[in-house]
Amino acid sequence: MGKRIYQIARELGKENKRVLEDLKGLGIEKNTSSNSLTEEEETRLKNFYLEGDNQKLKKEKKTETKKKEAKKEYIKEKRIIKEEKKPDKKEEPQKKKRDKKYFEKGKETGKIVVYEGITVKELAEKMGMKAKDLIQKLILNKIILTVNKSLSVEEAEKILSIFGLEAEKKSFEAKVIEEISEERDEKNLMERPPLVTVMGHVDHGKTTLLDALRNTNVADREKGGITQHIGASKITYKGKEIVFIDTPGHEAFARLRLRGANITDIVILVVAADDGVMPQTVEAISHAKTAGVPMIVAINKIDKPEANPMKVKQELLKHGVMVEDYGGDVVSVEISAKKRIGLEELLEMILLVAEMNELKGDPTIPAKGYILESRLDPKKGSVANVIIKEGVIKQGDPFISGVTYGKVRSLEDERGKRLKEAKMVSAVEISGFNETPKAGELFQVVPSLEKAQVIAALRKEKAEEERRKKLERRFSLEDFMKKVKGEGVKKLPLIIKADVEGSLEAIEDSLNKIKHPEVKIDIVQSTTGAVSESDVLLASTTNAIIICYNVRANKRVRDLAKNEKVEIRYYTIIYQLLDEIKASLEGILSPIEKEIFLGTAEVKKVFKVPRVGTVAGCYVSEGKVEKESNIRVVRNGVVIFTGEIESLKHYSKDVNVIKNGQECGIKIRNFNDVKQGDILETFKIERIKQKI
Repeated sequence: MGKRIYQIARELGKENKRVLEDLKGLGIEKNTSSNSLTEEEETRLKNFYLEGDNQKLKKEKKTETKKKEAKKEYIKEKRIIKEEKKPDKKEEPQKKKRDKKYFEKGKETGKIVVYEGITVKELAEKMGMKAKDLIQKLILNKIILTVNKSLSVEEAEKILSIFGLEAEKKSFEAKVIEEISEERDEKNLMERPPLVTVMGHVDHGKTTLLDALRNTNVADREKGGITQHIGASKITYKGKEIVFIDTPGHEAFARLRLRGANITDIVILVVAADDGVMPQTVEAISHAKTAGVPMIVAINKIDKPEANPMKVKQELLKHGVMVEDYGGDVVSVEISAKKRIGLEELLEMILLVAEMNELKGDPTIPAKGYILESRLDPKKGSVANVIIKEGVIKQGDPFISGVTYGKVRSLEDERGKRLKEAKMVSAVEISGFNETPKAGELFQVVPSLEKAQVIAALRKEKAEEERRKKLERRFSLEDFMKKVKGEGVKKLPLIIKADVEGSLEAIEDSLNKIKHPEVKIDIVQSTTGAVSESDVLLASTTNAIIICYNVRANKRVRDLAKNEKVEIRYYTIIYQLLDEIKASLEGILSPIEKEIFLGTAEVKKVFKVPRVGTVAGCYVSEGKVEKESNIRVVRNGVVIFTGEIESLKHYSKDVNVIKNGQECGIKIRNFNDVKQGDILETFKIERIKQKI
């Protein structure tokens, strides 16, 4: 076997993507940089670059000559224009432009950018008006505010709507990051270590793999190993750092995703070669895909006699994971964490995937990161384990994280060593929070503690309001019926849990057969086994209802579901499950209306009856006329009114039906403009219930 593409690219000093494109141009089809080249293919590639470099050198010399000539011409023309310019002519004064600081990028598209904590004065400046004029206008609209009052984005949006302006909403952190980006020097951008999370099924070897990978760090082995103190650890391989997050379970990952945090750069999916794809493996794939994180499949336990890596790859195909061996783009490595087989290749692949994703950061800007874990320490107060993804944090820096804020009182690394500052990418323990932050929240160093305090207070107020409205945001099967009618919900998201694979497949197949253009069942996830906390968190994220067949949820899971306002439904008969969901969907569909023709009557004479109104004297020429029917007035072939019969008489007697060939008197509800010669058509509307 020849060299791998990424190794050749490194020798030639070229990017992996560029080499793959050039190989395609040479007629050599390769999927990824981890594929190998034959000696002949390698020689062709190197000759191609050698010829290209010679041509490039000649081209550069020609371009340089042309540039010099163009520069001479430009200087000559400039000199002539300067001489021709009249010195006595007065230049027109430039029109005064609005100060650009009052407007942000969104203004160009007709939107004013507003962020959390914007003051009334700042908002007035963005609108291009004086603060006192804005306050006066707001007073007229019964809104009393002061110049320095900090506003939430919702309040700012409401004020802009009064003036017919649109708002582009941004978080306070987004504003800080934007300001940092404007001042950032591109020269400071540098390659940063990847953040890797190990996921997979129970007993597939996640912890063993983490321990084995940590031991590959020679420097740390000499110093006695790594202390698992902070929830993340760092190793060095071939001079490059890799950071492993020590919360590899799918549950922790789901919590982070639930709060919108995308901490991980790469997911290592561990699958046991002797066990294959299991429920938590499927769950891990689902979470990784939702978060949009690249995967590396580590097929573990290949040292066992019953190991079958090919079976694992085939099972992964069923769940949309196509490895390179099958023509896909997902890297797979066969390993044995216990026997330390294939670990170096796995680390090589981690660095390769990181290189292909071009992970970069600026170590000079104010730090940005995420909360990994948090707790209340009896001595230090509220402390959090934070992963610094970019920038630098120093002792004394003010910061904000969700509804919490503070000033860095102390910094400690993964070994508990006190630090004065920490740079990307590193895991540190920070104290100085006003209260315990939530795991997964964005952590951002800010310029001012006072501003952070105001923003945190606004967020806390909003969070409290959201908590009160939480019941409205979660819905049950009955609520879904109301929402479809009122708001046009088109999908019913479900998470299916069953006792065995056979039952699961039967339920899925049956639910997928329930089709209708107005409503659709969306199966978010379907797995076997008892309901887990991760299922509840996924349901909370996707607003799904959990359907259980012959499985139950324990007290801990039920309490979490109650807290998250997630509905769990239990069934023991498949038909009962299907009939209930089908009936619920049928109940919310609008019935089909069908018109049934009854008869026609010709108006022979019109009578004006005091205190009654106009009564049409009619002759039934076809069918029949019923009192409880609808009626249509047709004049000269044109329908002029459609309504209901108010009364039907045969001579002076009230009747319910008049048959063909009989005379009658008809009073039409809310219509008196009946004329002789009009044709009255009677009909009924039959409502037919839609079936799925």
